[in-house]
Amino acid sequence: MLFFKKKKSLQRRGVLIGMTDWHSHILPSVDDGIQSMKESLATLDFYGQIGIKEVWLTPHIMEDIPNTPEHLHSVFEELCSLYKGDIKLNLAAENMLDNLFYENLKKGNLMTIGPQRDHLLIETSYFNPPMSMENTLKAIMSEGIYPVLAHPERYFYMTDKDYRKYKDMGVKFQLNLPSLTGSYGSEVRKKAEYLQKNGYYDYSGTDLHSLEYFKKVIEKSF
Repeated sequence: MLFFKKKKSLQRRGVLIGMTDWHSHILPSVDDGIQSMKESLATLDFYGQIGIKEVWLTPHIMEDIPNTPEHLHSVFEELCSLYKGDIKLNLAAENMLDNLFYENLKKGNLMTIGPQRDHLLIETSYFNPPMSMENTLKAIMSEGIYPVLAHPERYFYMTDKDYRKYKDMGVKFQLNLPSLTGSYGSEVRKKAEYLQKNGYYDYSGTDLHSLEYFKKVIEKSF
């Protein structure tokens, strides 16, 4: 990851050029992200303009948004049939560690991420850890899958001790780029800077939910 000194926007820093976005909510009308196919296509066109080369579409799967792989694949195929650009599109999911996740884990019904499909994007509540988180992580890894913790900088309950423990276990970390701009507040920004400085991050993503908001984020100097 690059270290940032002079105040510039994400776009001016060039970090988006050639980027793979590992976390986005661009698939339309499936969660709290983009709600129309038109905006999804406009977002991908904008991605092409700013130099992003590959994107993982990672809609939520959680008790409150109980998406199924079958439904998500159906919407993804429709999007792919309509998109005419050059960005490589991939489908995975952002998995909340809740009761639905444990059911899907037992069934082997997980939407993995990565070139070899041997990673899994996961998240928790921002305020409280799930019960038996270490055991859950171990259960995921026992299936030959590497957990990728989405936006670890946003979990208020996590401390450096937690970060070190999970990294030592083999958990990968995914940075939300908007965290560096202060989009989620100063405390999240400070955590992101600390994790970046100490080499914790393995992947980065936009966590895009809205095209217009994303445009404002990447133009913000920090």
